Amino acid sequence: MEQPFVKIYFKTIIQGRLEFGTVKSFNKIYKMYTVRAESYYKNELIFTAEELFDEDKLTLEIPRYVGQVSEKVYKNTASLLDYCAQFAVAGSIRSWMSDSGKIMHYNLMEPTSDKAAVQSFLKGRKLVKVEGKEEEAIAALTKAIEKYDRHAQAYERRAKVCFRMRNWHDAKRDYSKAIGIDPTIPTAYYGRAKVNMMNEDWQEAIDDFNHTLKKSIALQSVYWKARRLKAECHLNLKQYEEAKFDLKLFSNRKFGHDDPNNMFKRWAKFKYADLLVDSGEALEAIKIYTEALEIEQFGPKDISDAEILRQRGIARKEAGKSGHVKDLKDAIKLGDKKAQGILSDWSKSR
Repeated sequence: MEQPFVKIYFKTIIQGRLEFGTVKSFNKIYKMYTVRAESYYKNELIFTAEELFDEDKLTLEIPRYVGQVSEKVYKNTASLLDYCAQFAVAGSIRSWMSDSGKIMHYNLMEPTSDKAAVQSFLKGRKLVKVEGKEEEAIAALTKAIEKYDRHAQAYERRAKVCFRMRNWHDAKRDYSKAIGIDPTIPTAYYGRAKVNMMNEDWQEAIDDFNHTLKKSIALQSVYWKARRLKAECHLNLKQYEEAKFDLKLFSNRKFGHDDPNNMFKRWAKFKYADLLVDSGEALEAIKIYTEALEIEQFGPKDISDAEILRQRGIARKEAGKSGHVKDLKDAIKLGDKKAQGILSDWSKSR
C-alpha cells in the first residue's frame, strides 16, 4: 500500500523592513509581488501582499513572524522577499529555519542594486570592518544618508564607527536615529546600550539591552552579548537576582566554535557561582566553579585558576564539603595572596 505523503514543518522566524522611498517603486514592487506570488509560487508563501506592504510608509514590514512552515514554503518566501529587496533603497530582512535548535537555513535579504544610496551604504559597511578606515567609512555612510535620509542601517553602522572612535555623543545620536526610523534593528539598541554603559547610565543600558533581547533571537550572537552585558549592568546596580538570572542563561548556553561569546563563558560561570554562594547555594556553586576551571583561559575578562580555586574553596567550606583547604593551598601555590589570608583566618578560628 502506498504511504500517504506527510508534510514536515519546521520553526521559521522572519523579521525586518524594506524602504522603497518613492511611490513609483512601491507601486511597482507591490504589483510584482502579487503577480509572482500567483504565477511563480502558486501562492505557496507565508505572506500575502496585504500583510506586508504599508502604502502610507512606502515600506514592506515584518516586525516578527514565528511559525511552522514547510521547507518549500520557506524557500519560496525567502526568494520572493529577496526579489523585493532589489527594488528597495534601504533596509534588510533576515530569516531562519531551524530544527531542534539547529539552523537549517539562514537568509539575508537586502538591496544590492546600483542605486547611489545602496552602493554608498555597501561601501561604507565594508569599510567599517577595516581598521584605520574609519573616516572613509563615515564619509561613505554619510553619503548614503544624504541620498536617502531614512537609511536606518547607515545610521547604525556610522554609529558603530563613532563608538570605535570613542565619540560617544555622535554614536548615541546615530543609534537613536536608526531606532527612530526602524525599531526592528537589534544592533542599534545594543550599540546604544554600550554607549550608556560607557557613560555609567546603567539603567538606561539595561532598558536598551532588554530591547535588544526582544528584537533579536537566541540564534543570534548579539542576543547573548546583550544578555551578558545586561548582567554586568545589574551587578553595577547591585541587582544580584537579576544578574544571576542572566548569567545562568548565558553560562548554560552552548555557542558555536567561532562565536565570540565563548570568550566570556569562564567569566560568566565564575560570576554566576559567586552569586550562588552569596544566596546560600554553595553546593551548586561548587559545580559551577569546577565547570569554569575546565574552560580554557582566553578573552578580555580572564579569570585565573587561582581565583576560581580560592572561591571554590570558600564554597566548599560553606557547604560543609571536604577539599576546601586543598583548594586554597592550590590557589596559594599559584600566587593568590587573598587565599593565603583566608587560610590564615580559618586556622585562627579553629
